Amino acid sequence: MNHADDTASASDHAFALLQQLLPLHSLSRAMHRLARSPRRSLRNALIGAVLRAYPQIDMREATEPDPYRYASFNAFFTRALRPEVRPMLAGSDEAACPVDGTVSQLGRIESGRLVQAKGVHYTTEALLADAAAASRYAEGSFACLYLAPYNYHRIHMPLAGRLVATRYVPGMLFSVNAATARTIPGLFARNERVVCEFDTALGPMALVMVGALFVGSVETVFAGEINPPALRGGTVRSIASGIGTEYARGAEIGRFNMGSTVVVLFGRPARFAAALAPGSPTRLGQSLARIA
Repeated sequence: MNHADDTASASDHAFALLQQLLPLHSLSRAMHRLARSPRRSLRNALIGAVLRAYPQIDMREATEPDPYRYASFNAFFTRALRPEVRPMLAGSDEAACPVDGTVSQLGRIESGRLVQAKGVHYTTEALLADAAAASRYAEGSFACLYLAPYNYHRIHMPLAGRLVATRYVPGMLFSVNAATARTIPGLFARNERVVCEFDTALGPMALVMVGALFVGSVETVFAGEINPPALRGGTVRSIASGIGTEYARGAEIGRFNMGSTVVVLFGRPARFAAALAPGSPTRLGQSLARIA
């Protein structure tokens, strides 16, 4: 489905309204507890339900191929893959795709604005929750990548880089599927998120890990679980852990405890791979873009 050509339908608006009425944080806290339960019967029931709902999950790619040997549903959901099943591209001026997923939108950042869906935009300043940070991407490019429940849920580095800033930004936990993107303005800048900024040989780069309904938890390799489901409210919080650490292209940087969205920002113009467009599937390690 090409997200860019879609317009919001009556059912999209109804779904958005329902979400605004639901206790999204409470539901996400409940899922957080369920997903980590060590009870074998509950764990196996949840894993079995996901495997039946998403037959495209290929457990042969996992380091532990038996789905019922994981300690919890969350451990199964965030399972590691065997390194050889996601080889990294080799070009020094290319950014690798950081996740398995689907392209929601990608393109140039125009006057500090990014495309969310047809006729819907949001700003880099709102997304990053920092005006000075947003200025570094004023002439750059972005890619918004959606992770479905059947995707691999770890996030890796598109380029080698040094971590220079991390922020936790509180917010809502709306679903981040295409229907919600078409109907809720500023969706990715309204939802709870973790912003990681890097200096790279090809300019500044940011990875924004956006929370969503049932995804009130994002982990990073340097700070652990940053945002377990919390009460609504709070303030932007800087995280000092890991600052100055160098990460190779392809290195794991974080993971979603359930599915969500990653927004990648480059400070320089990017020429995205010809095969990529809204609605295109992506695989970790494939070419995402050449950076000018």
